[in-house]
Amino acid sequence: MASAIEALPCLALAGPTASGKTGAALQLAERLAGRVAVEIVSVDSALVYRGMDIGTAKPTPAERAAVPHHLIDIRDPWEPYSAAAFVHDATRLIAEIRARGALPLLVGGTMLYFKALTDGLDAMPAADPAVRGRIEARAAQLGWPALHAELARVDPATAARLAPADSQRIQRALEVWELSGQPLSAFHTPEKRAENPYGISAGGLFSLEPDERGWLHARIAARFDAMLEHGFLAEVQRLRADPRLHADLPSMRCVGYRQAWQAFDAQAASGGPLDLAGLRERGIAATRQLAKRQITWLRGMPARQRIACDQPGMQSALEAAVLARLAQAAP
Repeated sequence: MASAIEALPCLALAGPTASGKTGAALQLAERLAGRVAVEIVSVDSALVYRGMDIGTAKPTPAERAAVPHHLIDIRDPWEPYSAAAFVHDATRLIAEIRARGALPLLVGGTMLYFKALTDGLDAMPAADPAVRGRIEARAAQLGWPALHAELARVDPATAARLAPADSQRIQRALEVWELSGQPLSAFHTPEKRAENPYGISAGGLFSLEPDERGWLHARIAARFDAMLEHGFLAEVQRLRADPRLHADLPSMRCVGYRQAWQAFDAQAASGGPLDLAGLRERGIAATRQLAKRQITWLRGMPARQRIACDQPGMQSALEAAVLARLAQAAP
């Protein structure tokens, strides 16, 4: 097994939200424990933030104690974190984990991070507060759908994969255009593939995807209800009480948090009760849209090994596929 670890930089487990990645990764690590130690590197743009535990379905302290986890709780919610920062951190961690003789297992659903690690990103211009301020001012006047139409004129490839209300990504794409004169899509081409010795090797990406979308929708609804039951609204209220946080930060635009923040804003404006039923409906709908986008990304990764997460024996199928890949890597 040690020779297989030397030949494979890492393994990766991707999938849409609520597909069961966390549980599957923990069971996989336990299954491999007699052969090799596993350390999990989170590939999730929401799990990096401290104080955002319930709404992100963050692994519990017990789960993180059972298997070492990385890139969780590394930023405060008002601090930025980018795909480029992820590649830097993940590359360093993969090297450190391998040096310990362990197997890095990348787990998550932020597909841009997977793509950045695999294909690389050119040096895009850094965020510019002045440019962002101008874009936000135009959005406040015209609305994000109008800015989405503006983006479609200068970067149709990026606009085609973004929803008209996806303010965070529309803002970044327009910012890149204004600063560089190039569309954001120009920075994501295969020709920009990084010379990264710790990228995900062929056959090393496993993807949990449902055969039936209804199965995933039911899990999304059940998980959102569980979040509400376990104190999600109190978590958002604590975040709202921090003067450093506001609704336009990337952390507060995360699915669930955005809808809860908006619901509390509406309550404050009306002076009435919180529209819990409306919040639940919008939160579930937004999570379903996120899952749809994640599945679309995954279908664009032909090298992945797809595992049907809604079928009996999913865990056994995943473990068999991983063991076969490790055996293939062994000389």
